[in-house]
Amino acid sequence: MQNLVEDFLQYLRHERGQAEHTQRTYAALLGKFVTWAKAHHYENWESIGQAQLTSFLEHERERALGGARPASSRLSSAALYLEIAALRSFFRFAESEKLLPENPAANLSLPRRWKRVPKALSEPEIEKLLTPDLSDSPADLCDQAVLEVAYASGLRLSELRGLRLEQLQLDAGFMTVIGKGNKERVVPLGTKAVAALRRYLEAGRPKLVTAKSPAAVFLTKRGTPFAPVTLWLRIKQRVQRAGISRNVTPHMLRHSFATHLLEHGADLRVIQELLGHSNISTTEIYTHVAGPRLRQVHQKFHPRP
Repeated sequence: MQNLVEDFLQYLRHERGQAEHTQRTYAALLGKFVTWAKAHHYENWESIGQAQLTSFLEHERERALGGARPASSRLSSAALYLEIAALRSFFRFAESEKLLPENPAANLSLPRRWKRVPKALSEPEIEKLLTPDLSDSPADLCDQAVLEVAYASGLRLSELRGLRLEQLQLDAGFMTVIGKGNKERVVPLGTKAVAALRRYLEAGRPKLVTAKSPAAVFLTKRGTPFAPVTLWLRIKQRVQRAGISRNVTPHMLRHSFATHLLEHGADLRVIQELLGHSNISTTEIYTHVAGPRLRQVHQKFHPRP
């Protein structure tokens, strides 16, 4: 059964261009189902129907809720949503490639998934975070450039890590970004982000480069591209040095970028394009964040407030 899962993961990787995180998530979720199926003596995918899928999902629900586990560790609707989404995507692939005669997951309904309102840093917090360190070390110049680019462009952490030199067009003030599904978009850079990048590229990066260094823009002290955890730890260290006591998550700079644009009057469709969202409904979550600010603008400028 695992062989077909591997075929699906290859499809995600090479044809759909899915992010590594998505690939790992789907691999883990489908691996969990394969383990359950073998424990219940289902030895091939042809023996799996909607009844078996329903039994697996019920098992997952009961496993998570049973025993003396605290409420905080119970299976959330978001986790259940991911499991069903992985099964539906896998069986849709298998049916379309004629590897299975039918799709038993076609009628599995996805639970309602509540969207969390994203947390953003305030503008004063952003100013504190982006105040340059006094050090001119290559690592500090790299950190400053990472922060300026992240806030100026709203890139995902994976997009920051994967940014390559040939994607930068600093004279024109923009860069091309390869996002989810290998979709390319053009993102403008502000003057401060361009200045931080130039300073890093001229005085910092050359001291980090080794003979084996790739063309990645941001490099570690060993001249290698950043791993996700390493890059985020570097950002968190800067957050602490800036005296910001909040727990800052990897997406908060991206959320701050979108929220502050909306608060200053940017069109939601423009923000959608800059963030690389394929669906406007994903971007609409920021209207909840910016609600108080939008009300202030309405009261100040509408002729009949």
